[in-house]
Formats: sequence, C-alpha cells, structure tokens
Amino acid sequence: MDETKFTPKIVGFLCNWCTYAAADLAGSSKTEISPLFSVIRVMCSSRIDHNLLLTTFFNGADGILIAGCHPGDCHYDKGNYYARRRYALLKNVMDTLKLEPERLELSWVSASEGKRYADVVNEFSKKIEQLGPNPIKKSSVF
Repeated sequence: MDETKFTPKIVGFLCNWCTYAAADLAGSSKTEISPLFSVIRVMCSSRIDHNLLLTTFFNGADGILIAGCHPGDCHYDKGNYYARRRYALLKNVMDTLKLEPERLELSWVSASEGKRYADVVNEFSKKIEQLGPNPIKKSSVF
C-alpha cells in the first residue's frame, strides 16, 4: 500500500430532517457512499455559522459539504434561506483570503432522495481528491 497517497478528510453537516434522513435511506438501501465522508448531524442547515466552518478547515478538513432541505421545505420555515445566504458570503470571504472556495459546497437533498445524497457525496469526494490536501490546515484533529 502506498503510504504517501492522499486520503482526504471530508466533513458533512447534514440537516436532521431531510439530508440526514436521506443518508439513512442511502445506507439502508446499501447505496455505495464514499468512506472519506464524516457526518455531523445538525437540526437545521441554518445552525451552521462561518466560524464553525472556518475552524473545521483550519483543523484539518479538506472539504466541507453543507446539505439541507430544499428551499421552501425547511422544517424551521426559512432556515435554508439563511444557510444559503451565509454560504454565499463565506464563499466570497474564502475567495478573498485565497482559501480555495471550491472546498465548500452547499446542496439540497430531501429525505426521500437517498440516491441523490449518495451522488452528491461521491461527486464532492472526487472533487476534493482532485484538489489535493487542504493547504491551510495547521494540525489535524481528525
């Protein structure tokens, strides 16, 4: 086995009501999902703030996926609209600071979309593998 091969650390912040349920559906359906992906369950995608995401990058994550309910279907009314707004602002901040904004992604996946969840995770994992290691991490806590 090649010891120098890059193995990315990818963190997914998943909405409890939709995307986490889709992940459960994908798993129970035995859909193949990238093993590089670590899941953190949050009650709503709006609960994820920029400090948490930047800290996750600085502590060793090579990529972060935020996933929640489709706009208009949020269990907390407008939570995913707030998440989308924060995501757009953080992408601009990352670009300004030369922090490779393509390492952060936002996706909408409902509870019934287990296949879509697997596709989103697998495509994002491939993208991060191609980008290589996160150049800003100081020391990994993973």
